[in-house]
Amino acid sequence: MKVPDEGIPDHQRGHYHEVMEKMCRTHSPPLLYFEGLPQKTPFITTRDGTRFCKFSAPFRQITEVPEYWMEDIRADDHVLDIGANIGAFCIRAAKKSGHIFAVEPLATDILITNIALNRVNVQVFYGALGNGSPSHIEWDGIHSVVHSYRLRDLIQMAGGCDFLKCDCEGAEWQIQPAHLKGIRRIEMELHQPPIGRPVNPELLTYISRNYTFSIDRVPAHGPLGLFGILHAWQPSSD
Repeated sequence: MKVPDEGIPDHQRGHYHEVMEKMCRTHSPPLLYFEGLPQKTPFITTRDGTRFCKFSAPFRQITEVPEYWMEDIRADDHVLDIGANIGAFCIRAAKKSGHIFAVEPLATDILITNIALNRVNVQVFYGALGNGSPSHIEWDGIHSVVHSYRLRDLIQMAGGCDFLKCDCEGAEWQIQPAHLKGIRRIEMELHQPPIGRPVNPELLTYISRNYTFSIDRVPAHGPLGLFGILHAWQPSSD
């Protein structure tokens, strides 16, 4: 596994590489193996049959995403998963549609392995949502600097977007409202400081005017900086 270290100070790189290299080490003893990968890879299977490799990593590996509504993904939808982590959303979405595009800045190698493990078709892009400039990414204490892309550019690379899932730790507020035009469905984590940037009222105004929506509010004892999950759909999409 190539360990990215852009933006990491020289005096921290030794420790950074040490923890990132743990991503390649597996727990022992493994439960099951998948023979289709270059080497035997231990994995777990969730209740719905989705498989995830048992890699040890210095950050959370999300395997269940019940907070997102995905039952209405259509077979011909172009689905854009921004902040894919290790594939909990995009792998399940790929069982509904053959046009899935996942964006991930840190867990890309594990994500690709899990996609192969589940034998689904997902295009993976290394990067982050942003304004087109290099962006500092932090996830569970792991830091990196990656190139960011405007939403319209990610949509263009994906060949379109009908269904947007976005979990990008506050970078959602950099979305220009006009870039949502043509997107039928949105599933999005909404953050507030100390996570990410200040709330962008223009984005919320655009969504409220052009979509039917609801927000599942996160309780006060929930993760700091996360205030809700947005579910939005265009009224004519039913």
